[in-house]
Amino acid sequence: MAGKRRYENLDQAKTTGSFREFVKWQQERRRKVKDLSYVVPQADRVDIEFLRANRTETTITWIGHATFLIQLSGLNILTDPVWANRMGFEKRLAPPGLALTELPAIDAVLISHSHYDHLHFRSLRRLKGSPLHMVPAGLRSLFRKKRLPRTEEFGWWESRKIGRVEFHFVPAQHWSKRTLWDTNRSHWGGWVVTNGRETVYFAGDSGYFRGFHEIGRRFAVDAALLPIGAYEPEWFMSPQHVTPEEAVQAYLDVGADTFVPMHYGAFRLADDTPREALDRLQAEWARRGLPSSRLRILKHGETIRLSTGADGQ
Repeated sequence: MAGKRRYENLDQAKTTGSFREFVKWQQERRRKVKDLSYVVPQADRVDIEFLRANRTETTITWIGHATFLIQLSGLNILTDPVWANRMGFEKRLAPPGLALTELPAIDAVLISHSHYDHLHFRSLRRLKGSPLHMVPAGLRSLFRKKRLPRTEEFGWWESRKIGRVEFHFVPAQHWSKRTLWDTNRSHWGGWVVTNGRETVYFAGDSGYFRGFHEIGRRFAVDAALLPIGAYEPEWFMSPQHVTPEEAVQAYLDVGADTFVPMHYGAFRLADDTPREALDRLQAEWARRGLPSSRLRILKHGETIRLSTGADGQ
């Protein structure tokens, strides 16, 4: 069971709409016709042997949605591991870039919040290795109930070090819920992972908020993994999910070198499509005159190597 405390956003920003607003969205949704023909492509070749053996290079591999394999200073780190084939009544739009059986042994799992598209216990139980699960405050008891005792929970700005790698839990503007009774009973946030040379910021889920500036002030971020999907209709979703344009502003606020978009193409959570999210992202990038080399739109299963600047494909 989650704790009795109810967690809040910075400035007490509210992110959950009313029941009346939810009904309005569902009525609006039924009138829309969307083209879902675009599917995020799979990487042409995934170097499984390299990923299993790598202990020296800093890499980021997009598996899908908010799931990344980050390799840093010999550690294998997974963010929000979800290999589910369905989310609610909807089938997955594209397969994961790596199968669970293709992963190396995992040292650490980072959870951003409790929503089902970010926390999937069946996937967690099937991971190789004996990872430490780092979770937001309020979730440790649920992990222990699910027989995952190697779990530590964190509040915003709290940190943990494993070997040469520091893990920092940072704010986001979102909410949490898994049942009818546990709304905001656990916290939410992103993660900054650094070895002092390379730094990766995984934003989790977030609406646009002033916290992006603060994260950029505290950390020198090399790669920002930022969500661009689940924003439509904006009148309902904007407090909890950034638009593609807001994601670009968040990237600039954080001051990162590279922007890796995520949170699109795997599950249909709102009314926008993967193609719409990418088109708006690329249009905003061009409008602002940002260098094309700093926007890394990955295929599922594609790897980038931060320590060498070379692709892993």
